Amino acid sequence: MMNRVLFIFMLIAGMTAPFYAYPVFVMDLLCFALFACAFNLLLGYAGLLSFGHAAFFGGAAYIAGHVIKAWGFPPLAGILTGTVFAMVLGAAFGYLAIRRQGIYFAMVTLALAQIIYFMALQLPFTGGENGLQGIPRGQLLGFLDLGNPLIMYYFVFVIFLIGFGLIYRTIHSPFGEVLQAIRENEDRALSLGYDVDRFKLLAFVISATLAGLAGATKAVVFQFASLTTAHWQTSGEVILMTLVGGLGTVFGPVVGAITVAALSHELGSFGSWVQVILGTIFVVCVLVFRRGIIGELERVTRKR
Repeated sequence: MMNRVLFIFMLIAGMTAPFYAYPVFVMDLLCFALFACAFNLLLGYAGLLSFGHAAFFGGAAYIAGHVIKAWGFPPLAGILTGTVFAMVLGAAFGYLAIRRQGIYFAMVTLALAQIIYFMALQLPFTGGENGLQGIPRGQLLGFLDLGNPLIMYYFVFVIFLIGFGLIYRTIHSPFGEVLQAIRENEDRALSLGYDVDRFKLLAFVISATLAGLAGATKAVVFQFASLTTAHWQTSGEVILMTLVGGLGTVFGPVVGAITVAALSHELGSFGSWVQVILGTIFVVCVLVFRRGIIGELERVTRKR
């Protein structure tokens, strides 16, 4: 019941947001919300902590931007190309990473992500420290001008809903139930005959693909792909978003992403102190709201 109410609220808020908020800022929130939802599928439901998800987010942004700018791809084709790149990269990284567990898994993903960051810094088409600039938005389906903020916003909102819907369907499927069984007791799932590594790899690939979809979309929104999107700090931010909103909940990552991104924007005048403030918020959430914002709301609702 609560999920249904939250979905209706999210739908109404998303449909009306550009009329009372700056559309580009809301599009940024939607991209990060999809990124956090993709990460939550891996950590919240499969129990795999990745420190390298920025590789898929940033890598897809660079690939999408490059094929749109240099090869003349339309924006939708460019976003799909970046997403496919993230899927292939996720399959390669996942194949190597799932051979380890716990902190070793996290360190492997971080090391692999640093390779992507180094490539983004050194490859000629990425623009190095200046980033990939001047990505054209172009037209959607040949007649919808994405230079129009409203059209671009609803295009991003539809992409978010598609990604969110895929994650929701994955969670509430037999596959999602197996992932949760693996998270709770991997040895028991293995004894029941499940190919645990195959399930974890598939979860990793789905998560990486949707993270790439978010990154590629963000590149088109801002017409820019920067090193920040592939930096390890972005991987840390998406962990923070997921935990603040509610790990293992459907809408928690959305709320967490909006909360953290909005705070970063509003506190921008504090400069480097923003990270200190966000770190303090994270500590408070872990100590006081261990289930996150949505997790605590669900707990209170169940009690009543």
